[in-house]
Amino acid sequence: MPEPSTLAYLELKTAQSLFGKSPTELAEAERAKVRNLAGRQYGLEARVLHASEARDAMVPQASLQAALEEIRKRYPEAEEFDADLTRNGLDQDGFVAALERELRVEAILEKIGAHAPQVSEVDVELYYQYHPDQFRRPETRRARHILITLNPELPENTATTARARIEAIAARLAKEPKRFEEQAMKHSECPTALQGGLLGDIPRDKLYPELDAALFALSAGQVSDVLESPLGYHLLLCESIQEARVLSLDQARAPIRNLLEQRRKHVCQQAWIKQLQAS
Repeated sequence: MPEPSTLAYLELKTAQSLFGKSPTELAEAERAKVRNLAGRQYGLEARVLHASEARDAMVPQASLQAALEEIRKRYPEAEEFDADLTRNGLDQDGFVAALERELRVEAILEKIGAHAPQVSEVDVELYYQYHPDQFRRPETRRARHILITLNPELPENTATTARARIEAIAARLAKEPKRFEEQAMKHSECPTALQGGLLGDIPRDKLYPELDAALFALSAGQVSDVLESPLGYHLLLCESIQEARVLSLDQARAPIRNLLEQRRKHVCQQAWIKQLQAS
């Protein structure tokens, strides 16, 4: 007989995964689908837990506590966490038991996956040779920007006033471009102001067309003229340029090995699960 708390836990995870909602927010057809999938998952996990390979699989108390704390951190207050459990048919003890069961299933599957064939250097080199497109990196530019928004309802953000404000900033930066980060923190009306206007490493076609064209015409260290987008007026700094490149085999070796190891582990686990289902 399925444990109610474990089924409630699986229904909660399934509902969030499929629909981004808790079970109580689902339409009846969605709820029925969630119940069906959670029931099947419960049965599969039960087979895993009763397999002979499960005998030595344990969940250290520290691992369980760390997983529980990670979930609790999503809630500002402990009371909100408890209330959410109650809404979804769970209590603290039932939730912890279901979480421990899930971690034990994961530990068993990790144990099975450890028997996957090892990845050799030849495997890595062949993958690199046969998948060249995966190792091409486009040109990127590390960019910062300053934004003055347009809002005719605010006196300081009318088209005329906003333009005057951005041009005053541009004049200061024309004399001292190294003050860009400081000016962004003081004057930019974009959330990136907190990071000195940092947009990050930008490939082509990720910004508004007006900004994209200007950014990729700048030299490293150069500040743009005043630019206009649907958001308002901008100044862009091209901080550095990373040319288009192809990762070398040495650079790609570790990611390739990790990818192949994960694939082989998954294949090994799936084959074992099929054997369980067949028996």
